[in-house]
Amino acid sequence: MTTTSDSETSDPPTDHQTPHPSGELMTWRALQLQCPRCGEGRLYRSFFRMEKRCQNCRLRFDRGPGYYLGAVYVNYGITSLLVTAAFVAGRFWLRIPSSQLLGPLLAFCLLFPLLIFRHARAIWLSMDCRLDPAVLNETEDSPLES
Repeated sequence: MTTTSDSETSDPPTDHQTPHPSGELMTWRALQLQCPRCGEGRLYRSFFRMEKRCQNCRLRFDRGPGYYLGAVYVNYGITSLLVTAAFVAGRFWLRIPSSQLLGPLLAFCLLFPLLIFRHARAIWLSMDCRLDPAVLNETEDSPLES
């Protein structure tokens, strides 16, 4: 007859007690619009409505007023890089006159940020979890720090 120790029969730890996911994994989950902690819960319930918490691990996505302001910078940075690269390629490699590039690039600057704002928010949340691992340790009853 064999005996088992308490550590062998205990319940597995919940997701927020397991080791933190790598930064690369959290970024990948952000690009898939999934929870950075567990990778199971979705971040959005509709195109514009973000979930308040992860349905699986209960990580709080609604972090307080102004929290996602940094996502604007992420969005702006991605848009700026793409527009700059497109302008340089179009103007100097393809020899397209600047006046012909202006309209399409302006339209891109107006539409693209609307299409990627969800991903920019997800990337911002992922960056916060990566830079402040305490976010990943919070429990459902943890108060938000101000």
